[in-house]
Amino acid sequence: MKRSTHITMISILIMCLLAVTAGNAFSEEYVALKGLKSVKAVFGFERGNPQNALVQLQVIHQTFKDKNIWMGNKKPEIVVVFYGPSVKLVSKNRAGFAAVDQKILDEYTSTISAMAKDGIKFEICLIAVKLLGVELSSVLPEIKQVGNGWISLIGYEAQGYSLVPVSP
Repeated sequence: MKRSTHITMISILIMCLLAVTAGNAFSEEYVALKGLKSVKAVFGFERGNPQNALVQLQVIHQTFKDKNIWMGNKKPEIVVVFYGPSVKLVSKNRAGFAAVDQKILDEYTSTISAMAKDGIKFEICLIAVKLLGVELSSVLPEIKQVGNGWISLIGYEAQGYSLVPVSP
C-alpha cells in the first residue's frame, strides 16, 4: 500500500515538473514578450480581397487566443481599424462581389462577430467609407465608426499599442 502511494506521488511530481518545464520552454519561444505586463496591438487593416482578408482576420483572432500574449489571466487588448479597400468587406451590401466571394463574406462576418464576443474591438474609417461609396447603415454593428482611421492608429500608438499593418 505504501509502495503504490509512493509511486503515485513520484508520478505526480514528475508530471508537475514536465508541465512546468514545458510551459517555460514554450513561453521562451517569444523572448520579445519577456517582462511585459500587458499586450496591446492595433491592426491597420487595408486588405480588400475577400479570401486574403478572411485569412488575415482569422490569424488576428488566433493571435488574440494565443496564451503566449496573455499576461496571466489578462487578455491582450486588440483593435482592428478598417480603412482603404477593406471597408467594403464589412458592409452588409454585397453588390459587386462575385458569387464565389459571397460565402467567404459570410464567414468574414461570422469571424468579426466571434472576435467581438472575445473582446476584440473594431473601428472603420469614415473617409474610406465615403470615398468607396459604402452606405453607413450597411456597416456591421460590431464596428465603431470613426472620422479618420489614421488618426485612430496614431492615437492607439500614442497610448502604447503596437501597430501591425495588414496591407493589400
